Amino acid sequence: MKLFGTSKVNEKGNLSIGGVDTTELVKEFKTPLYVMDQEFIETTIDKMKKAFKSSRFNTRIAYAGKAFLSTGMIKLVESKGLDLDVVSGGELYTAYKAGFPMNKVHLHGNNKLVNEIEMAVDFGIDTIVVDNEDEIDKIERICREKGKKQAVLVRIDPGIEAHTHHYIKTSGLTSKFGISLFQDNLFDIIKRLNDSEWIEFKGFHTHIGSQIFQSAFFIFALDEIFKYLDKLKKELGIVVHTVNMGGGFGVYYKEGDDPKPIEEVLSEIITYTEAMEIKYQIGFKELCIEPGRSIVGNAGTTLYEVGGIKETVGGKTYVFIDGGMSDNIRTALYQAEYEAGVVNKINDTDVKDVTLAGKLCESGDIIIEKGKLPKSTEVGDIVAVTTTGAYCYTMSSNYNRMMRPAVVFVKDGKAKVAVKRETLDDLIRNDEIFEL
Repeated sequence: MKLFGTSKVNEKGNLSIGGVDTTELVKEFKTPLYVMDQEFIETTIDKMKKAFKSSRFNTRIAYAGKAFLSTGMIKLVESKGLDLDVVSGGELYTAYKAGFPMNKVHLHGNNKLVNEIEMAVDFGIDTIVVDNEDEIDKIERICREKGKKQAVLVRIDPGIEAHTHHYIKTSGLTSKFGISLFQDNLFDIIKRLNDSEWIEFKGFHTHIGSQIFQSAFFIFALDEIFKYLDKLKKELGIVVHTVNMGGGFGVYYKEGDDPKPIEEVLSEIITYTEAMEIKYQIGFKELCIEPGRSIVGNAGTTLYEVGGIKETVGGKTYVFIDGGMSDNIRTALYQAEYEAGVVNKINDTDVKDVTLAGKLCESGDIIIEKGKLPKSTEVGDIVAVTTTGAYCYTMSSNYNRMMRPAVVFVKDGKAKVAVKRETLDDLIRNDEIFEL
């Protein structure tokens, strides 16, 4: 099992994160438990900020909140000087209640509700990313009614097909996201936005997918975008100042993954964009990105207690844990793969093949289909599954009336609760007993 950030085996032979022994975390906070390495998150952000700079244009990094969001995480993002990317009214409201600067928020979504757009305009957010033509009508009407002008980017699809799972592929000519760069009436859409009394057209946004290991795909997308920016200026006289490349930077999950260090990827993107700016001389001023998984993914570890071990007549060994697809749906959703270890036996090399399975009533309730744990694994052991910082808590559910786990941030030997563990009363707080 590969360890990240401050994770290490301490003098007691136990896995520790942020200077806190995971066995002590379990005693205090119970299992399942999401553990976030705060120092590792902060260090990763610092590396990104250092690499994503240019002397030729402005750069901005927005944290993609959909990866993991809580009021505490938002305050951390604010402390590091990042912008924030939200994709729903719920995420936007969380940012607002956390006191995040609204002029550094960007709202995404392929079907923004009227009340979400109204909230965004009322809060005075920086940018709405227009995903389709219908949204233009909504934004103009709402801004007209409120007497406010709203800055927008247009999400375009450059047709770049990154090599990733089709569920997390967000570009290509049949994607549900954005307006194709090859759509016949895109010129008309851009002209309408540029001429609008209530909309400030700032530029383009794109996001070609997730878990992308090769920087070449981002380069291909930039190439298509700059060709189009040049065409816009020459044929319509419209100058696009801002391009947002989204996120999608891949991280390590399991043996065989070989992502390039994020600072190298960002440096290559900067270098190529500088070359495009020099080549086309079109008045380009700002490049943005929206990393999420690459900031928090490797920083997260989920701890579970082993409740049973089952050897089937078919020769398969199940290790049952006290969580499952309710706290990590990714394996069931798109066959995600993870690594795991027993926290007090991390260095035990005498291992066997196992399937790490949850306690929910689904055959597909699997966290790791083909994993390895020590042969000495037994009931009561604590299993750590790594790289669960992104898209685990945020996609968690109450299926089977499971209670969502707590989230703790660890740093310098201290643990802080970022999200409380749900209680049985939490499960029924919105229920109503109606008259039969």
